[in-house]
Amino acid sequence: MKKIGFIDYFLDEWHANKYPEWIDQATGGEMQVAYAYGKVDSQNGLDNATWCRNKGIELLGSIEEVVAKSDYLIVLSPDHPEYHEELAMLPLQSGKPTYVDKTFAPDRRTAQLLFDTAAKHGTPLYSSSALRYAAEYAGAEKQGIDTISSAGPGKYENYSIHQIEPIVALMGSEAERVMFIGTERSTALLIGFSGGRTATIHHFGDSGFSLTVGYESGKSSLLKAESDFFGAFIKDLARFFETGEAAVEPAETIAIITIIEYGLQAMKTPYQWVELPKA
Repeated sequence: MKKIGFIDYFLDEWHANKYPEWIDQATGGEMQVAYAYGKVDSQNGLDNATWCRNKGIELLGSIEEVVAKSDYLIVLSPDHPEYHEELAMLPLQSGKPTYVDKTFAPDRRTAQLLFDTAAKHGTPLYSSSALRYAAEYAGAEKQGIDTISSAGPGKYENYSIHQIEPIVALMGSEAERVMFIGTERSTALLIGFSGGRTATIHHFGDSGFSLTVGYESGKSSLLKAESDFFGAFIKDLARFFETGEAAVEPAETIAIITIIEYGLQAMKTPYQWVELPKA
């Protein structure tokens, strides 16, 4: 059995609560979450010691211990990416396959730093929103896409990743500029890609995730993410741990983080293009 170590800001959060059972089921018990570290206790849930006791996972006192004892590493803190640099630097120097949960980084600089550190130390690394693995999205034809209109729930700050990730997966990493086109209550962003292609994201509170994809041919497809995308993601995560081969290119992840970061800047000047850095 291969042992996985969790490294989190605090452990009682949705992803940490779900991943251990899903990983165990997906691998037939061949991979199990055995160790965990939390920087702080949850302010609105279980403290780390109680969480670990309930899960049958050994709580360790430092990131160093988790890295030393584990075969594979998962850096969580999905809604607090500002801690990913602190939490991930030791794992990324370990040479052990490491997954960093969404949202990968708070900004482009940190995203590049994490990938550069991993490359320097020969550490397999990747990150992704589970929405990339929706069968409806993954099966879409990529050639000839002219525009995408995306809709989904949640707030831009921690849920835009779930709309931007599939867009970049389908359209590529050549995003050039962004424009805020939403309202105070309903965030919306226009993304300009190379070749005059465009995509929009819209946050509509409790709506489900969907994409409308328009092609140069004039055809279009409405895709609703209704498949078990988390199940597909966990299976690919296990494959990544076994092989050390990431399904997502660093350039795509960096492009996604860049769009999110500059989208926040674009909110300050609605209906004006904000250019994205090219290098």
